[in-house]
Amino acid sequence: MASEVHEATGPTAYIVHHLTDLKVGEGFWTFNLDTLFFSALLGLIFILFFKKAADSATSDVPGPLQNFVEMIVEFVDTQVKDSFHGRNELIAPLALTIFCWVFLMNAMDLLPVDLLPGIAALVGIPYLRVVPTTDLNETFAMSISVFFLIIYYSIKVKGPIGFAKEMLLTPFGPWMIPFNLLLKLVEELAKPISLGLRLFGNMYAGELIFILIALLPWWVQPALSFPWAVFHILIITLQAFIFMVLTIVYLSLAHEDH
Repeated sequence: MASEVHEATGPTAYIVHHLTDLKVGEGFWTFNLDTLFFSALLGLIFILFFKKAADSATSDVPGPLQNFVEMIVEFVDTQVKDSFHGRNELIAPLALTIFCWVFLMNAMDLLPVDLLPGIAALVGIPYLRVVPTTDLNETFAMSISVFFLIIYYSIKVKGPIGFAKEMLLTPFGPWMIPFNLLLKLVEELAKPISLGLRLFGNMYAGELIFILIALLPWWVQPALSFPWAVFHILIITLQAFIFMVLTIVYLSLAHEDH
């Protein structure tokens, strides 16, 4: 299918088509329907998968599903214990949700680039991007949500006065309040920006490479797509892990009251 589209429209149009979201609305109120749909769908799959594992859990000899879920939960729990130094029952479930949800969204990049867009075209849908984390709106939505949690717990744990002192008096004391505030604002704003851009950049680059491989002759594609897909499995897992760990670390810093 890639070669047919390539011949009909040229490589530039093919790339632009695969990097265009299915949109509705205008200006600020533009919604990327494909990002919203696949994000919600993969989130639902995550919930149902873990619910099934919880419903079928047994104290006897566990089955493969229970073993797999327990392995993931233990892995995430270890990361929380190593990185989070406060007391908050929300952190472990949040970390588990982030890791699994981001991994599932990243893993959509392993599907053939023309598979789902081609099926969508048959039913009259002109554009379809299936990897939500290649949409900057998605990655920033998640990172800004983490940022709001950081601010919330910073104020809750340290109190409004303690939070204000941290923003205004560190690191150079009361005589440098404007400079202190500027440094703290840059430090705090860098957290969601780096979280969102890191995930988006890595996944966008991976998607683009798959699209470029699809433009090559069909007899060359398997020799390149398979090795890149195997390597990409490491990337999608690592990016989910990094997003989870940084979230834990940032929330741990928010809970520290010095």
